[in-house]
Amino acid sequence: MQPRNMSMSGVVDLAAVKAAQEAKAKAEQARAEAARQGGGPGAVSPADLVIDVDEAGFENDVLQRSTEVPVVIDFWAEWCEPCKQLSPVLERLAVEYNGRFLLAKVDVDANQMLMQQFGIQGIPAVFAVVAGQALPLFQGAAGEAQIRQTLDQLVQVAEQRFGLTGLTVDPDAEPGGGPAAAETAPAGPYDALLEAAVRALDSGDLAGAVQAYKNVLSEDPGHPEAKLGLSQAELLQRVQGLDPQQVRRDAADRPGDAQAQIAAADLDLVGGHVEDAFGRLIDTIRRTAGDERDTVRVRLLELFEVVGTDDPRVASSRRALARALF
Repeated sequence: MQPRNMSMSGVVDLAAVKAAQEAKAKAEQARAEAARQGGGPGAVSPADLVIDVDEAGFENDVLQRSTEVPVVIDFWAEWCEPCKQLSPVLERLAVEYNGRFLLAKVDVDANQMLMQQFGIQGIPAVFAVVAGQALPLFQGAAGEAQIRQTLDQLVQVAEQRFGLTGLTVDPDAEPGGGPAAAETAPAGPYDALLEAAVRALDSGDLAGAVQAYKNVLSEDPGHPEAKLGLSQAELLQRVQGLDPQQVRRDAADRPGDAQAQIAAADLDLVGGHVEDAFGRLIDTIRRTAGDERDTVRVRLLELFEVVGTDDPRVASSRRALARALF
């Protein structure tokens, strides 16, 4: 199947993105959270970080996976001598980066349509796909230092702009089959605090729930259940006391007002109108710029976390976000 919606008009200038070591640290933490939470994609083995892709599997193996992790595409051929030098480097770095990106290898001799779709004039050629959007990385031979710099920038773009924190890698996972069977985990050290947070939520004590989750996170900043619970409790706290009719009127009267639209999106989500909430914020991103636009983008990513990153509505909205940003 041919790749769809791969317009190159949305290319990101990776060279213009500043390096940020903090983003890489956050990505590591978020991957650990996803692994412990158990609601997102399962862990993969190191062998699953490099895959062969053809035209038939491109949509599932690249486009769909790009809503979870940046996918780097290595276009190569058996007769290409520079490819024989570049491909092993990319494969080694895919394992070294430990799930920050997935490497998809495409044999151009067997997949001419993909080569044409990406407008490739010569190989080796390396692209990335992030949230369904194609990004050209480099063509021809490249040194390892240059490759690392480009990959670091790619990881940063994916994490900061789209909240894509990569795959969880488990050395004990069976290749292609997810994580190996594990014994039941013992009770965690924060169970009492988490139970207190749940009781506070059930009783309507949102401030108490927020504080209980923060108490867990002060000791374990990466605790997945506490982080998810805090985002949900804070959402409920934000909408508590709002006049829904006034919020709706403000949002209708001021379509370009970031704060008005954010408040309405919070109400949409609490009311179960997930797609309305996401669509509202994506439309607002298209209408705004600068700090206001970034504020809306950050809230959208927060709402993605509340719903769950494995929800198909989140995946489709990530692609819409990519189109709005680029």
